[in-house]
Order: sequence, then C-alpha cells, then structure tokens
Amino acid sequence: MRSIEEPKVYLVAKTQLVREGLENYLNDIGNPDWRPDVDVSDAENLIEAAGRMCYRSWQPYDPSKPEATNPNISQVRRGNERYIANVLKSGHGSILEHVNMTFICRNVSRVFTHELVRHRAGMAYSQESLRYVRLDDLSFWIPEAARNNPAAKEKFESVVDFLENTQKELAEIFSIHDSSDFTEKKHLTSMFRRLAPIGLGTSIMVTGNLRSWRHIIAMRTSPAAEEEIRIVAGQIAEVCKQAYPNIFQDMEFEGESGTWRFTHSKV
Repeated sequence: MRSIEEPKVYLVAKTQLVREGLENYLNDIGNPDWRPDVDVSDAENLIEAAGRMCYRSWQPYDPSKPEATNPNISQVRRGNERYIANVLKSGHGSILEHVNMTFICRNVSRVFTHELVRHRAGMAYSQESLRYVRLDDLSFWIPEAARNNPAAKEKFESVVDFLENTQKELAEIFSIHDSSDFTEKKHLTSMFRRLAPIGLGTSIMVTGNLRSWRHIIAMRTSPAAEEEIRIVAGQIAEVCKQAYPNIFQDMEFEGESGTWRFTHSKV
C-alpha cells in the first residue's frame, strides 16, 4: 500500500478568446462603441460579448447602427465587472456556458469519481482505465476520522495491503507477466480489478462550463457533502475565484464551515 496525501487538482485548460474573430464580427455589424476590457480574462470578455449580442446592448441606440443597437436601450452598463454583476443578479446564466475550465484531479478515489460523474449537464470526463492499467501498487488516501483513530487506521491499512497482495497473487496465478497477448492481459486486468478497493487512488480529467462549476462548487463544498469531494471542490473553487474574479465575484469562502457560498445561487 502506498499512502497518499490529500487529493490535488490542476487547471490544464480554459477557454481562449479569438480576438480577431470578435473584432471582425463587431466591424460587420457596424462597429459599435464597445471593445473587450484589456484588464480582464478572455473568458469574462467572451461572456460579456455573449450577453451584449443577445440584447444588442453594445452601446445606447444609434439608428445608424441597426445591427448593433436596440431602440429599447437608451443606456448601457460599462465595464466587465459591472456587466457580469448584473448578469449574476438577473440569473442570465446561460451565457456562462460558453466558457470551459478543464482540471485533472489526481490521487482521488473512485468514491469521489462515482459522485463527480453524476454531474452530467455541461460536463465531460476522461478517467484512468483499470481495464488497461494493472494494479500492483495500490495508492490510498485515508479519510480524517480513520487517520485520527489508530485502530481504524490500522484496519484500513491491513485491508488495503491484503487487497494489494491479492492483485499480485492473481497476476502470478494467471502468469500475466509471461503473456505477450495484449487482449488477454486486458481481459485478466479487468477481472483483477473486481477485487480492488473503491477507495484506491486514481486520476480523472474533467471539463465543465462555468455555470456547471458554480453549481458543483455550491453543492460539493456544503457541510453535507462527502469529505473527499469537499476537498477537491474547495480547491477548484479557489482556482475559479483567482482565474475569473468577475464571474465568481458573488462567491465567498466561509472559514468556519469550509463552504463556498454564492449570493446568486440560481444563475
């Protein structure tokens, strides 16, 4: 058994704005009096552009720019932070779906991944396959209550050691090391994994749009959430807050409960 520290998350990809394409679109609709803010992220500018396109609210109404302005609009909010604050307040959350963030979650258990993949809308997953990856060194994260209880910790460790040895014994029984047939190895590896603990360490890549991440963070940092997913969701929340402060401007951390709460939860 290889004991591992708490799970970790890595931001590996996020949406990038193609400024030339947006500039060409703005020119084609009449060159409205709006340009992306220079001091905010691509994602936040893209979300603002999506909202302004929906309502033709690039600038106050100008009859010489019929494709860029709306006769119902006599004034507009300026500045990305103010604009997105109003989006969050009004619950116009669909425009947040245009921006994705991709994380790799490492040293997470299949307890965690079974819960995470229940979030389907706006999400994509790629998980380490135990049909292909043979187990001979079980990594394992022990939850806090068991770590703090010597008898429970010893029980966890002894059971995982037994299951790790079981993997090695099965490999010997079926002489998998001597096989050159990958199909056979895959078949046997798939069989062996049935005797692996659900708490073993693994990795998963997950992509979600910002509307979905807000929902997941709110649900999975709640005190009622499972311990491991609270840790991971909390790390993701910190990255989101740093990367996109305007989009997550209504999200605040409550130190006492360890919860990330939103002023506007129904975005």
